Amino acid sequence: MNHYLTVKMGVDKLAALLLLLLIWPLILVCGILIKIEDSTGPIFFLQERVGRKNKTFKIYKLRSMRAEKDSNGNPLTERERLLTIGLIIRKLSLDEMPQLINILRGEMSFIGPRPLLVNYLPCYTKKEIQRHNVNPGISGWAQVNGRNSLNWEERFALDIEYIEKVSFSFDFKILFLTIVKVIKRSDISENEEENLEDFDNYRVNQWQVEELPKAMVNIYGNSVIIHALNQLKQERANE
Repeated sequence: MNHYLTVKMGVDKLAALLLLLLIWPLILVCGILIKIEDSTGPIFFLQERVGRKNKTFKIYKLRSMRAEKDSNGNPLTERERLLTIGLIIRKLSLDEMPQLINILRGEMSFIGPRPLLVNYLPCYTKKEIQRHNVNPGISGWAQVNGRNSLNWEERFALDIEYIEKVSFSFDFKILFLTIVKVIKRSDISENEEENLEDFDNYRVNQWQVEELPKAMVNIYGNSVIIHALNQLKQERANE
């Protein structure tokens, strides 16, 4: 698998460079429209995510939302924050285009498990954390098998299945299915995770949790999440 992943990274970088040269005018137009609608914010949205071997990186997206509060300091709902151009680029998946930069930097791939938030890192089970054995992707096996309709366990199961089967033919299959879904606009929503509870809250609220990876406990031993999980497990044991 390691040999294939090395070759895959090289091919990904070359393809990302060619695509960036091809679509940069589209990114520029989207950026201009974003600034016209909301000049107060940046064009790109950057957020820290977890990549291969649990290393963190900043993911690039076209910004689709305005600030969390209005000019009077009143909090805005998610719907109120969503820009009109943001709604369009999300529906067309154009907000993901800048992630070609992440691919060029070797942080992402075209195909792989989607990169998730850093604060989820302490919450994975030993099995689930194997999703970080490869570079995260713009699209993945979970995204072409239900995407918004899947719960966290189903998503992670598909991520692990991908890890176990990763190959050129499997990646090509996922890429083909991704293109078909984008064209048909099936399983596309304004926000891929909008129907899901935040994973850290979801995991804390679970009563039955597998033993957490010891390496993660050592790193995040003082985190609120680990403390909450240990409390829940202790309470469960005392029942």
